[in-house]
Amino acid sequence: MMKRIYMDHSATTPVAPEVMEAMLPYFSEKFGNASSLHSFGLEARQALEASREKVAKLLGANPEEIIFTSGGTESDNLALKGIAYRNREIGSHIITSCIEHPAILETCRMLEKDGFDVTYLPVTNEGFVDLAALESAIRKDTILISIMHANNEIGTIQPLEEIGSLAAEKDIYFHTDAVQSVGKVPTDVDALGLDLLSLSAHKLYGPKGVGALYIRKGTRLNSIMQGGGHERGLRSGTENVAGVVGLARAADLARETMIQEAERLAELRDRLARLVLAKVKDAWINGSMKKRLPGNLNFGFRYVEGESLLLFLDSKGIGVSTGSACSSKKLEPSHVLLSLGLKPEECHGSLRISMGRSNTQDEVDFVAECIVEAVERFRSISALGR
Repeated sequence: MMKRIYMDHSATTPVAPEVMEAMLPYFSEKFGNASSLHSFGLEARQALEASREKVAKLLGANPEEIIFTSGGTESDNLALKGIAYRNREIGSHIITSCIEHPAILETCRMLEKDGFDVTYLPVTNEGFVDLAALESAIRKDTILISIMHANNEIGTIQPLEEIGSLAAEKDIYFHTDAVQSVGKVPTDVDALGLDLLSLSAHKLYGPKGVGALYIRKGTRLNSIMQGGGHERGLRSGTENVAGVVGLARAADLARETMIQEAERLAELRDRLARLVLAKVKDAWINGSMKKRLPGNLNFGFRYVEGESLLLFLDSKGIGVSTGSACSSKKLEPSHVLLSLGLKPEECHGSLRISMGRSNTQDEVDFVAECIVEAVERFRSISALGR
């Protein structure tokens, strides 16, 4: 039987055994509704609040600053729409970057249709927001800056500390989509100067369908879902207690292992980059190698389609991506790679590899061999690659 190697952890991660074990009782014996007043409900409520403390601890936040959601997309929507509509009388200008996740970009486009003005900042060829461009974009009516912590495709980690200082100086709310970074690199809300932060459980070995939004005390925003007033009135709907418990256990595991795991993954990442680039001409790494998520690599190859490489690797039992998992079935070039200044044909030759806890050096060596073989094979049958 062919061994299967999963290297698409930026798309999703397997639920950790410890997380599954923590969740199971809340599907059966401890199934109560956290809003019920009897002992079954109180048991669920206690689990919910204990989980809030654990998630807050991972972020250096206070438990009352954590709102549970269905995931990163809902958290992003609540942050952007909530701030925009609550503060509309103060201003209607929002600043973001051109390489954000669609959960941010599509929300901004919706807000534009409703009369808000959005500035989409360009990035450098390594994917960094230009701080001078950000400062010059700020206006008197700017109410929110939303810049992702780490990019889901190229892994570039943004200088949030500097952006946070600037936002605080100008008295502007600062949000980050930290779905890709939480649990992989230290993400302290005070150190980064954040007012709001979005995260998702399934990116850090927790279950799908649950996430959280950190909201700094004193931050004013509207709810975007009406109902029974759960989660301090900001997120109505019966709480997903089992999922929240899973997120909390995943947060604990991340806090315990993050530093060592980041070092290990960075070594594997750099090894894979060296092995491939040493044997493949007309190849490069998209994004920065200095300020990058530990397990993320985004290769660019001329004269070959990323989709062909993906399917070849899949035939070898290797799971990778050619762009972001949220939009990899689309034929359009990646908006992130285009923003780096790449040509459309160069964007189509991209391959994203994102390693995780289960990956080993032997797997890295095998994947490198397979990538080299695949590129050589497809270039040999391509007129452009000859």
